Amino acid sequence: MSSLGLCVLAIDDERPALEDLERLLNNSPRVDDVVCASSGDDALRLLAKRQFDALFIDVRMPDLDGLELAGVVSRFAQPPAVVFVSAYEEDAVGAFKLHALDYLMKPVSRRRVDEALERILDTNEPRMGPEPIVDGPDEIVAIEHAHGGATSLVARSSILYVQSHGDYVRIVSDESRYLMRGRLSEIERRWQAYGFHRVHRRYVANLRRAVELRPTLNGLATIVFSDGSQIPVARREVSELRKRLRT
Repeated sequence: MSSLGLCVLAIDDERPALEDLERLLNNSPRVDDVVCASSGDDALRLLAKRQFDALFIDVRMPDLDGLELAGVVSRFAQPPAVVFVSAYEEDAVGAFKLHALDYLMKPVSRRRVDEALERILDTNEPRMGPEPIVDGPDEIVAIEHAHGGATSLVARSSILYVQSHGDYVRIVSDESRYLMRGRLSEIERRWQAYGFHRVHRRYVANLRRAVELRPTLNGLATIVFSDGSQIPVARREVSELRKRLRT
């Protein structure tokens, strides 16, 4: 990634859809450079010449389709983030088997493009500033407040969930809420062994404190905690969480 933003390769065999996607990406302050390809083969030729931070790939293309292209890219030494774009919901199953970061439905909206770009940055951008989380032998977390410079010592077992707020995260515990500078992806990585799981683009949940997985409309769900608070669960995470919560 350049100092200004992401370098993105957009791939779609349909010219109008590609032009719309290019326009949305170029209008984002998160993006520094957008390159377009009209086929999977063209994309591979471009990938051989330069490195990209992210690929926005149409799933259904002639010859080398989006899923096949993503499978090739996944074997790169430093693979770019992959976001799939499709007019068909049924393509999502294959897309997420390839560990795509997001799945956008056509016609693509500015909001969904911005969400996908934020997720790419959340996953790949190195966090700036001092380490805000310290894992102690007694599972005590040191939380440096975003404002005021104070540090709270919180038992990790008391934390219900963590919510992303751009360059900050909000930690919700039994006692209080704390806003600190940090990335949700880093908390996910560091706390996974303690029962925390990324259930949504903006939430990491402490599954050891969950009391119910409550289904909602359209295959979605919410996690309910012991204090009655709830957070959303992404559709693709629902079946996996059902398995984990049964164990």
